[in-house]
Amino acid sequence: FYTASSGVPSFPSYVSVGFVNDVQISYCDSNINKNIPKQDWMNNVSSEHPNYWEEETLTCREKQKIFKKNINIAKQRF
Repeated sequence: FYTASSGVPSFPSYVSVGFVNDVQISYCDSNINKNIPKQDWMNNVSSEHPNYWEEETLTCREKQKIFKKNINIAKQRF
């Protein structure tokens, strides 16, 4: 789940939430700028793939940039 906003006080301009079977497994937003696990068992991913959370954080930051550009385009059009 991804969402972006502009000009909303006290709310991140970008939020990304990962779900599996209706259970939240990860969270990232433009305020913390880091993808974090939301289930203890998700920490085990790091043992199998040591760079997993760093890579997910980079993905989150890149998607923030894309969403920001899309919001700016929408503002110009409407």
